[in-house]
Amino acid sequence: MSFPLYRARRLRRTPQLRALVRETSVRMNHLIYPIFVDETIDEIASIPEMPGQNRVPLGTVDEEIRHLVNTGVRAFLIFGIPNNKDEVASGAYSTQGVVQLALKRIRGSLGNEALLATDVCLCEYTDNGHCGIMQDGVISNDSTLEILAKIAVSHANAGADIVAPSAMMDGQVKTIREVLDQSGLTETAIMAYSAKHTSSFYAPFRGAAQSFPHFGGRESHQMDFHNPNEAMREIRMDIEEGADIVMIKPALGYLDIIHRASQMFDVPIAAYNVSGEYAMVKVAAERKILDERSTVHEILSAIRRAGAGVVITYHARDMAQWLNER
Repeated sequence: MSFPLYRARRLRRTPQLRALVRETSVRMNHLIYPIFVDETIDEIASIPEMPGQNRVPLGTVDEEIRHLVNTGVRAFLIFGIPNNKDEVASGAYSTQGVVQLALKRIRGSLGNEALLATDVCLCEYTDNGHCGIMQDGVISNDSTLEILAKIAVSHANAGADIVAPSAMMDGQVKTIREVLDQSGLTETAIMAYSAKHTSSFYAPFRGAAQSFPHFGGRESHQMDFHNPNEAMREIRMDIEEGADIVMIKPALGYLDIIHRASQMFDVPIAAYNVSGEYAMVKVAAERKILDERSTVHEILSAIRRAGAGVVITYHARDMAQWLNER
């Protein structure tokens, strides 16, 4: 049909009409909120690189999660900042590690009210800041797989619903799935960082998590952002190895990857709206360059529209407040 018989503006006249025919929505059940649990502090500490975000003490993490759940946040991705680091990341898989203790504390206080996912990597726990075990100056893929599996099992035993391997080691999903199943943890889901690209947008996170590499970079294992076909291969391999959810990271500059993956693969697609993407909006809003609320809603809608069923975002806490107000 064409004008004048068809008038597209008919369905845009009122808020009710626009809501009735809206094709994409952003709700709290679509969002996961990353949270930094820090066992080196006793009080909540702001993160300068990420305005509005904090590192939370291990001793009060359950209270913080309770508060967030009461505002409408239901799902969390937990990162740990340990007291001690070493060359084999032993704090990452210790039963007394910061994430393991945080999980137990949250479960003891909230039961199953919150969905808890955990980042499975080594960079926050190694004394060199790298994502794997170093041998002769390079990361040993297969040695790292053993550690990643130990971390995943320890997190699952402590109460994680989802483990999220982010080291980008070849075979990490297969190894973790096999060891989880052998340990009787068949119900623990895997959300794989499948297409995690080498990105400048991670810089605020690395400050927040104290995980800057002390030498070299991460180009040997994180993906080259020039290669969309390679991203599809990585995603396909992770699905074949047993991933329940696959993730693309970052989000805003990778909407084409998200859309392509959603068309090619019949599994839930997650996208990580990363720290740099978050910080840009926050700083622009503080300077009155952008309206924060409308900008965030537009960004999250775009990520969802591209095909992401799940969005990991530091905006989730603010979104909960805005949705409650609306």
